[in-house]
Parts: sequence; C-alpha cells; structure tokens
Amino acid sequence: MKRILTIIAATLLICSAAEAQNAYNYQKRSHYAVLPVHRSSIVFLGDSITDYGDWSEWFGNAKIINRGISGDRVEWLLTRMDPIVEGQPAKIFLMIGTNDLAAGATPEAVVENICKVIDRILTESPRTRLYVQSLFPVNGEAFKDKMAKKNHWSKGAEIIAVNKALAEECAERGVPFIDVYSSLTDSRGMLDERYTNDGLHLMADGYKVWVELLRPYVK
Repeated sequence: MKRILTIIAATLLICSAAEAQNAYNYQKRSHYAVLPVHRSSIVFLGDSITDYGDWSEWFGNAKIINRGISGDRVEWLLTRMDPIVEGQPAKIFLMIGTNDLAAGATPEAVVENICKVIDRILTESPRTRLYVQSLFPVNGEAFKDKMAKKNHWSKGAEIIAVNKALAEECAERGVPFIDVYSSLTDSRGMLDERYTNDGLHLMADGYKVWVELLRPYVK
C-alpha cells in the first residue's frame, strides 16, 4: 500500500510540474531552440519581467536578443541553456528566481540553481561577459484585489535573502552583480507603485529606470 501511495504521489508531482510549465513556456522554448544566438549577441535571459521588455528598442541595438519566458523558473531555465551557451554570445544579462520562490522554493535552493546557470555559462561560454541582476522587489499592499499574484507578493523577505546570497556568490566568481532592486523600491522597501500596475511587473517608467542602470554595461 505504501508503495502504491508513493507512485501516486510521484505521478501527481510530475503532472503538477507539467501543468505549471504551461503551453506558453513550451511555445517560447521551441522558438528559442531554433532562433540563432551569435557571438555578437547580447542576451537578456530570465522570466516574464525580462520577456516583456522590448530590449533592442530600449537600447537601439539590434544585437540584443530576448530569451525571457513568462512564468519561467531557474530549474526550467537550466534545461534550455544549450542554444545560448553554444552560441557563445558577447554578453548575457541574467535575472530569474521570483517564480521559484512563489512556487515554494527556499532562497537557498534558488541561489543554488542560479549558481548552476552562472557556472555553466562561465565554463561553456568563457568569452561571454555575464551580468547577474538582483531579483526585483514586490508590492501587494496596493494590489490586494489581484489575487493571482499573492504568492509572489508574500516573498519580499525571501527576495532580499536571495539577493544578498547571490551578490556574495557573484563576488566569489568575479561576476558583476547589478543591484536593480534598490532603484525600484519605495520608502517602505516595496516595489514603487509608480513603476507597476500589479505589484510585480513593470510599467514603462519602471523599465526606464532599469534600462538606465544597465546602459553602461550594455555598451
């Protein structure tokens, strides 16, 4: 009986993971598996916050390519790295992890998986200049009616913990760590309402702040 229950639990876990990694995720992965990454490419890599950015337009640079996927997690990103590292791009801007926290992962697990991404890039694409960005703040205070984001809103302390540990890991590896978090917070340490309409994602004014922080590194 115990064996049967174990099998049932494992099956449910697999089904749950497959459902979480939704149709959009697989659609985008299929595109990114075919679209080329060149040695001159500047890759923006992450989840929805990266996905929603029109990076080549913001910077006026056709070499910038977007490899963000809405809803993506670090554990899933690890399985779609091949086309990126094989392309040996000039630069990679990495920012991911909030969805993992919302799904119940610990800060330690998130940092461990991000470090796997970092180490793979450093090992398999050593010519690539890698920039790791902090996770962004969240704000549920003004958006309590939008219940779909409540798991993300509750992870403010965990986000801070990830950023602290990630900065330390990057320093050990000699990888630049860009603190975007501090430039997006209000006086309470939450995502400034001027930059968001759901407490998680950015409006244009938020992207403007982000872009100006990254501009010296993108050049």
